[in-house]
This record gives sequence, C-alpha cells and structure tokens, in this order.
Amino acid sequence: MPNQALEQQLRAKGLEVAGACDRLSQCSQLMAESAVLRDFTPAEADLLGVHMLLVRAQPGQLLILEGEASDWMMLLLRGTVDVGKRKIGTPADQQEPGDHTRLAVLREGAVVGEMSMLDGEPRYASCWALSEVEAAVLSRAAVAQLISAHPGVGAKLLVKLTQLLAQRLRNTSTQLVKALRKQL
Repeated sequence: MPNQALEQQLRAKGLEVAGACDRLSQCSQLMAESAVLRDFTPAEADLLGVHMLLVRAQPGQLLILEGEASDWMMLLLRGTVDVGKRKIGTPADQQEPGDHTRLAVLREGAVVGEMSMLDGEPRYASCWALSEVEAAVLSRAAVAQLISAHPGVGAKLLVKLTQLLAQRLRNTSTQLVKALRKQL
C-alpha cells in the first residue's frame, strides 16, 4: 500500500527500499519492547506493517535531515541511530556528525520523525545510522489510509504516538527546568 512517491523520496536519500513491511508481528522482541507496538496484537501489527515500507541504511548514512520538509516517520526495527541538532552557526548544508549536538541515541523499537509526519513542519533534528539499520517507514497518507480501512488500528497508533510525544515533552521540560536552576 505504500506509495511510489515515498519510495522514490527514500531511494533519493540513498536508502535501500525492500518493499512493504508485512509480517511485522514476527519481530517478537520488537513487539514486546517498542513503546509504539507493545499493545498491538499480532494481527494489528501486521495491518500496520502493510502500510509501511521496509528500508535499510549503512553506518554513517543520513536518514533524516534537519530542516527538510517531509511527512513520514521511521520505526527502528534493527540498529542504532544518532539524533543531533545543528550547532549554532553551522551552515545548513554541512552535515558532519561533529557539527551537531547529540540529542539521543535510539535503538530498536524507537520512532523518529513522528513530529513532521503529524504536523508537516520541517524536521527538528538530523538522524544518522550508527550501525546497519532496518526501519519501517510510515507516511501521513498511509496513516490516513490505515484510519479509513482499519479505524481501531489507526486510533491505537495515534494514541501511542500522542503518548510518545507527551513523554518527550515531559523529558524536555525536565531538562529545561534543570538547566534554568543551574543558572540561578
């Protein structure tokens, strides 16, 4: 079900596209540990996977570019990803990991790019593969198709993403309060 435009966009980034991500439920550890998939039944996970594209990246490969406009997210199936924000004064076209402040290192089960998928705004940070990575890519259009065809699964996905965003906002707020307290 994933569309050809998304496939072309991912290939243009140098990612290997390996078709639909069907049988997502067979990743039993991922099903148990991923905050997004944890409460999905195997059948629901497989319905979600049909709407996703399986992509692969090599170590050092750029997955998401800060500031770019796009409407998809990635669920990490395998590998480790570095998330970084461009340092002040670093030109937008400079994409070396050393020119960024590390925000997080994410592993299997994590989601990246969900904010831009949901709101259509430019990417907040860049993401690089630290190891070989396999990820399931979900576009905003695919979410709309999922909601139309399987409203319960679509609603469950949106609730999970909302919970994830709320937790990230809480973490960010906590870090901000700590930083402000240090200044006093």
